[in-house]
Amino acid sequence: MATVHKTERASGRVEWHIAFDGTGTSALFEPGASGENDIVFVCAHGAGGHMRDRNMEKLAAALRASGTGIVRFNFVYREQGSARPDPMPRLKACMSAVIEHTRATLSPRTLVTGGRSMGGRTASMLAAEGTAGDGLLLFAYPLHPANQPEKLRDAHLPQIRVPVLCFNGTRDVLCQRELMEGVVRRLGENWQMHWLTGADHSFHVLKSSGRTDDQVLSEVSDATAGWLRKVSHPQASRGA
Repeated sequence: MATVHKTERASGRVEWHIAFDGTGTSALFEPGASGENDIVFVCAHGAGGHMRDRNMEKLAAALRASGTGIVRFNFVYREQGSARPDPMPRLKACMSAVIEHTRATLSPRTLVTGGRSMGGRTASMLAAEGTAGDGLLLFAYPLHPANQPEKLRDAHLPQIRVPVLCFNGTRDVLCQRELMEGVVRRLGENWQMHWLTGADHSFHVLKSSGRTDDQVLSEVSDATAGWLRKVSHPQASRGA
């Protein structure tokens, strides 16, 4: 059961409360720039963030500008005011409930799941288990804990069968490039890796790089738009 709290008619923004397993959480749907719901992305936040944090706001704005509808939500621990992430089974249950509600409420032609860091990892585990979705979009995938490259979080990745687009910065301390590229070689053609030169785990670049954080987000938006066209029209992308 979900209850709509508020609808902003001018923007089309809708706030939901989604109940599941004796608890519940908040979610926010924002249509793409065209106002249509053909492509909707369910985007989960990182461990230290929430659905309205600065990184999520900027990422959502960049993707919406290319026509993608965005559903953001809080994991239960954040909804309850805690900073300590829930165990993975609870994270997955929460995201599954949001995905199911999004599909039932919006009926998008193309539904993509994913998110930032821990949120993307959660989505990837659901995808590996076969949770319905047409693609997986990952931002700053946490391949390993900081300074612990021996603890790879890659065991489930070969089980993912949907198209994947994964963005990581070349300065990301949670994803050493050489380790990630070794993993990607085992994942097949459905996995597409996009490296953001000079960006860290938050997609921040140093002034000495010669570009800005906004330019990094523009790169992310442009690459995502092209990938989504292929995911939403797979026959056309194969030349059918």
